[in-house]
Amino acid sequence: MVDAKDKELPSPAHQAPEGVDDQTVTAVGKLTEALETCERARGQLYAFHQLTGSADIKLGEALTELREAGHADLADRIESDLWGRNVLPGRWTFQIVEEYDDGYWSVFRAYEQEARDQLLAGRRHVYEARLKQQERTIGRPGHEATPDELT
Repeated sequence: MVDAKDKELPSPAHQAPEGVDDQTVTAVGKLTEALETCERARGQLYAFHQLTGSADIKLGEALTELREAGHADLADRIESDLWGRNVLPGRWTFQIVEEYDDGYWSVFRAYEQEARDQLLAGRRHVYEARLKQQERTIGRPGHEATPDELT
């Protein structure tokens, strides 16, 4: 049976292992926050990839319209110079996404995981769980430590 006092604490999965100091928890928390920022950047990169692809499709439609409107010479020039053009030397956006994923994001994720595994027994969001514990009002509705505390 779970002691009522234990319900007031973060779940064991969000508590630092025995003997881990606050500075270590904070450092790993900052590393995780940095990874989360990297994840947001990756999302923006995927948005760039999809938006650029959509722009290229719309450009193709515009070329058809220009030709139908009697402007084949202009459409031909745009098609040969712009439609399907690399966005960076030698790269379409899918190649940029792949290089980012393989050369930066995956390495970042691996080091964040290694730090959590080595220093916090693989536990995630220990720093945030400590913040929640410090900022919540124990015993107040809406301030429960875990979903289990609701029962």
